[in-house]
Amino acid sequence: MENKTAKNIETLIRARYPLIYIVSFEEGRVINSVTDISKNRNKQFYQWSITEGLQTPDGSYLSEFKDPVKVLEYILQIDVNGLFILKDFHHYMNDPVVIRKLRDLGHSLKLTMKNVLFLSPLLKIPAELEKEIAVVDYKLPEKNELSEIVKNIAQNIGGKNLQEIEDAEYLNKIVEAALGLTAEEAENVFAKSIVENGDFNLKTILAEKEQIIRKSGVLEYYHANEEMKEVGGLEELKRWLNKRGKAFSPKAREFGLPEPRGILLLGIPGCGKSLTAKAISSMWQLPLLKLDVGKVFSSLVGSSEENVRRAIATAESIAPSILWLDEMEKGFSGLSSSGQTDGGTTARVFGTFLTWLQEKKSPVFVVATCNNVKELPPELLRKGRFDEIFFVDLPSKDERKDIFKIHLEKRNRNPKDFNLDTLADMTKEFAGSEIEEIIVSGLYDAFDADVDLKQEFLENNIKTMVPLSKTMGDQIKNIREWAKIRARKASDTTWEDDNVGVRQLELNK
Repeated sequence: MENKTAKNIETLIRARYPLIYIVSFEEGRVINSVTDISKNRNKQFYQWSITEGLQTPDGSYLSEFKDPVKVLEYILQIDVNGLFILKDFHHYMNDPVVIRKLRDLGHSLKLTMKNVLFLSPLLKIPAELEKEIAVVDYKLPEKNELSEIVKNIAQNIGGKNLQEIEDAEYLNKIVEAALGLTAEEAENVFAKSIVENGDFNLKTILAEKEQIIRKSGVLEYYHANEEMKEVGGLEELKRWLNKRGKAFSPKAREFGLPEPRGILLLGIPGCGKSLTAKAISSMWQLPLLKLDVGKVFSSLVGSSEENVRRAIATAESIAPSILWLDEMEKGFSGLSSSGQTDGGTTARVFGTFLTWLQEKKSPVFVVATCNNVKELPPELLRKGRFDEIFFVDLPSKDERKDIFKIHLEKRNRNPKDFNLDTLADMTKEFAGSEIEEIIVSGLYDAFDADVDLKQEFLENNIKTMVPLSKTMGDQIKNIREWAKIRARKASDTTWEDDNVGVRQLELNK
């Protein structure tokens, strides 16, 4: 048996589950598995599609059974020990006659040796059939399957490609680069790589993989060029990440450590939450997938739930990986009124994600960012969903100096040419993104004046800029009050109040 999912399907067949719904884009791969199962169990194997009708075990077609109701009647009447695969049958499950016929079929098949398997890339089951049908998500190819594909292609071509894959480390890199692809997609990209480069080229495989993942419209394969040294301050968070990053190794499993689950970064806008999420990918050398929660929701009934399941399956298939949810509260806004406004779609999508977050076993590290924590449901914040909740406040004076230094160096300026203490004092209530904008605006002014960037340009922009902390002071105060007893501070030092200097905080134990 080629994988665990196929074994699960065989178990359901042996247990005489009458109706089994297999969710997969890989029609050929699933049919090969079911063909093997039918041979192992001495069952007759039938296939049906709306275009060709019913294919019998001898390979002939019964075109008179193209109609979905007629084929169900035929399955009900024929006396065989058989497996029947119905392709893309979800299109017809909205028909009241089909729904009733399937319920009749489910009850009758329990007393026979027949099983009906629905094969579709989308999961769409009407409420009337939810208790009648067993659902199986057919997993994407694992490392051993992809390794066999690479070896078969190399053997067919021969030459240096066959010699290269004999190196176990090289073969492992190729296979890991292709994780998350279907078997057919992997074969295509391997072939493309050989045609373009003459060998299995990692860059070609990753570039094609990025495009394939992006087709989902929900996940984005993000190339993280940001490094942790570009994040000013947040030393406590950096220490925590450095410690947790070691836990992805096999040595950590042997020691008894579980894989890290994830973190929730909440706090004031523009203070480095999203930048940190990107930098974690570079720090740990793991692929970063960005989940756009807004794109999860679809106008088609049932599609939203399917979208989030597909996104989760893709993230798990390329694990260890990082799944990034930016501004999470916006994606799940309206959760409390979901039943009245969208038929409960938001609540169901959130429930699917929440259950996975709690029960997941794969090494997918979730990084969620949030600006307004009060819009998040309380069940998301309890222990067990995330390893830790960090609060990212406005930067302290030392952190502001660090941020000025980072952004000046990024723009090829020497920080020693500027009075960073004065700049830090003048920007006491500024977020990190606002400090970056001060430097950018100063560069525009200097370029317009046809001179190099000077201290006076930065100071002038500071005086004219109104920071976000002024315009949303009440909201920031409420966020701080909430985080004071519920979250861990991301910095060693805290933002100073008007009459209080920089204070050293006790590290959370």
